[in-house]
Amino acid sequence: MISENLRNIQASIPSHVTLVAVSKTKPVVALMEVYNAGQRVFGENKVQEMCEKYDVMPKDIQWHLIGHLQTNKVKYLAPFVALIHSVDSFKLLQEINKQALKNNRVIDCLLQFHIAQEETKFGLSENEASELVLSNEFKLMKNVRIVGVMGMASFTEDNESVRNEFQSLKKIFTNLKNKFFSKEDCFKEISMGMSGDYLLAIEEGSTMVRVGSSIFGAR
Repeated sequence: MISENLRNIQASIPSHVTLVAVSKTKPVVALMEVYNAGQRVFGENKVQEMCEKYDVMPKDIQWHLIGHLQTNKVKYLAPFVALIHSVDSFKLLQEINKQALKNNRVIDCLLQFHIAQEETKFGLSENEASELVLSNEFKLMKNVRIVGVMGMASFTEDNESVRNEFQSLKKIFTNLKNKFFSKEDCFKEISMGMSGDYLLAIEEGSTMVRVGSSIFGAR
């Protein structure tokens, strides 16, 4: 059932879009079913859960941290995380850089933007992101690499407002690319779209969709 869901979703997304299987709260046996069906990119919301799964699962998996990340938890995932989607402050980026250095790694990160109408979502404004990228401290950071942007749309049935939010993230990405990352080939990811709206997100330029319940079933 789970592997069939996975195949259906894989068939619905273009080859240039990365599917992140959001496996939070799901048991390892369910993740292994998806792994055995060929999936290698998994997204987790909580650091402790991700570390526990990392310990027992195959080592060719790319682990993505997609939830809000507290600075005091960075050290636990720094040895192995492939991509952090949720960089929403300068302080957090500094800590990721520090812990990556300790592990002799460069950690890929996405800047998370607040695009939803809801107040509960974390994220930067475009001005805050510009200040961050222009700062001298950022220029000295050698152990983080900004590879794109992430955003979460409002939880609503109104497709037009969701589309508008996706368009605003695409616009932020384009502005940042043109102003600060035009020579950086690695700055290419737009992580947006979840189970309910990933096809809409792809239409609006998403390169990375975070799909959980459509693969694993409802939580």
